[in-house]
Amino acid sequence: MLSTNNTNDVIHLRAAGTSLVLDTRGTGVPSIPHWGGDLGELSPQQLSDLVRSRERAIGPSSIDEPLRLGIVPLLAEGWTGIPGLEGRHDTEGGRVRRPMLRTESIDRPAPNRVVVTLVDVTTSSSVSQSDDATSSTDVVTLRLVVEFELSPSGVLRSRSRITNAAPQALELSMLATTLPLPPIAQERLDFAGSWAAERAPQRSTIDYGTWLRESRRGRRGHDDSYLTVAGTPNFGFRHGEVWAIHLGTSGDTRMWVDRTADGITTLGAAELFAPGEVRLATDESYETPWAYAAWSNTGLDGLSERFHAWFRALPAHPTTPRPLTLNTWEAVYFDHTVEQLSRLVELAADVGVERFVLDDGWMTGRSDDARALGDWRVDPVTWPQGLTPLVEQVTSAGMQFGLWVEPEMVSLDSELAREHPEWILRDDDRPLPKSWRNQYVLDLDIPAARHYVRDAIAALLDEYAISYLKWDMNRDLLGGSVLRHVQATYLLMDELRERFPHVEIESCASGGARVDAGVLERVQRVWPSDTNDAHDRFSIMRWTNLLVPFEYLGSHVGSSPAHTSGRSLSLSFRLATALMGHSGIEWDLTATSAEEREALRTWAGTYRSLRKLIHSGRVVRGDGEDDPIVTGIIAADSADAVYWITCLATPSDSVRPTRRLPGLDPHLSYRVAPVDVGAPAETYPGTAPAWWVDGEITLPGAVLDAVGIDVPLLHPDEAIVLRVTKITPR
Repeated sequence: MLSTNNTNDVIHLRAAGTSLVLDTRGTGVPSIPHWGGDLGELSPQQLSDLVRSRERAIGPSSIDEPLRLGIVPLLAEGWTGIPGLEGRHDTEGGRVRRPMLRTESIDRPAPNRVVVTLVDVTTSSSVSQSDDATSSTDVVTLRLVVEFELSPSGVLRSRSRITNAAPQALELSMLATTLPLPPIAQERLDFAGSWAAERAPQRSTIDYGTWLRESRRGRRGHDDSYLTVAGTPNFGFRHGEVWAIHLGTSGDTRMWVDRTADGITTLGAAELFAPGEVRLATDESYETPWAYAAWSNTGLDGLSERFHAWFRALPAHPTTPRPLTLNTWEAVYFDHTVEQLSRLVELAADVGVERFVLDDGWMTGRSDDARALGDWRVDPVTWPQGLTPLVEQVTSAGMQFGLWVEPEMVSLDSELAREHPEWILRDDDRPLPKSWRNQYVLDLDIPAARHYVRDAIAALLDEYAISYLKWDMNRDLLGGSVLRHVQATYLLMDELRERFPHVEIESCASGGARVDAGVLERVQRVWPSDTNDAHDRFSIMRWTNLLVPFEYLGSHVGSSPAHTSGRSLSLSFRLATALMGHSGIEWDLTATSAEEREALRTWAGTYRSLRKLIHSGRVVRGDGEDDPIVTGIIAADSADAVYWITCLATPSDSVRPTRRLPGLDPHLSYRVAPVDVGAPAETYPGTAPAWWVDGEITLPGAVLDAVGIDVPLLHPDEAIVLRVTKITPR
């Protein structure tokens, strides 16, 4: 390990076409002269010259030295944008004292990891009794450790750990990751949304001032900003230079793009603390979650490639083929009967389901959403023999059995709430928060409460052959400490996973209100939205996949009309769209026709043949095109690919469209053929090109990318799927 004090080094981290240059010279807070494209192998002198070339001039009406944007921007350094650190020590009289940091050490424990230790120092004066001489001593009042790590895929991670070294308590208000953006970053993209309409993109120019998004829900929320992207004008999926940041926590967040009057632009992320939520006594520390950032000069697809590689390297990443899943929610809701569910199991096995998940409604008295949360006992009326007969039927049919739980919640009408009302999360000495879906949050920061839930879930996992938990969270917090709740929830997940490593967890939060890198360190699936309307779901999956790879993203075939929207959609469109992710079914199969079940059977076989590719490939998206929209997944060796051609609106032209298939190897030739998803797409008569009628076409990758192929003129809300495979020369 290299450890230096008052270092004169300029540190250069490189990986996967990305460079991070860290200027650690002197005793001030280090800065980042460059984060972006790979600069190549640079000598120490070249790195020094790079830093010198980036030094700012002293502007009019400014501090009397060049303004330097440190890795922890501070007002004391002349920074007037969002600070990287805010807090105060308890002092008499409310005296204001802002931190002034200096470098204590620079460590490089690995080639692509740097640890910077900063200290805030006060001067203590004392008078000698022997000669009345005055001496001064530097006293450290806080220590801040900032880590940077550049992954093999080019994802930059950063986190901070702050330690209070003063005798007074330290109340922390803000501890951020702040990264510089170049002047060419002129546009911003992030996300909004609502229930059943998550990850709705919104973009604008980057103007002077702060674009700040805050989440105060106790979970990321359906309107989560998710991923904040800055880029060159008109950046798209396949073009433009872009920089992005995501904060790896399921709690409250602040995400921003900041452009000051000095012309400096930054990209930032931090937890949003409630007043007094982080209060450190002497020698106590607090560590932030990781912030994840990435750069690309190939547009948004380049970001996805980096982030997907990162998630696929996580220890919790699923290693087995993603089983085709049936969830019972929209089939039966709370109306559980042994007969209905037994018939559903039979039909699920018949169409090719590999995992059967019993959703909400199995607990004692759980006939609606107003009762029984927290008791976690099987209803003896509905299930006189417990879940054993159903579980045995499922596993005997060759399927895995999964169970819905909501461990963080409690109903007032429950044995748990009656026995332990003090376990309901609230602000100290305050009334209960407002109810939400007739439920409240359990204070998992109370060890006894967390242990109760852990043991109740563990008892179910011990008794039954459960291989999967759908972990739901159906409300915002509205009270108590968000930070402590998130930490306790993670601990509960970790404890259960450690004891039952074979049990996978899906994170659901009223759909997609908890999709983040923090929970994805612990789960094997997330539920992106409660809507199974394929029209809405297409956009949700497309944008959620910008950060998270498809194998994590549940994607189910629902009924028509859709339960969330009332929209009627063709079976072919619903089947094609549900292939885009970890596929499943959320449909009452007992109400389906023999023809529909045959279509599902074909679709299930198609999913099994494509899932290895879908769950490991590189995602590409068509740029600059209206309907139909192109989405592709290409194998790492470019020998295999699958493309969706999706039409969401009525075609504006009466002629069949031409669509390019981006991302293929230009030096290879490919066979392009339609995929049978179980039902034919609805097209306008007479618009099928000759190759479609013939069943396939062969073209070089360069032609498919640069020229494309004609595809049938699709009805609105319709899609086709194409398999593109390398032709091996004879």
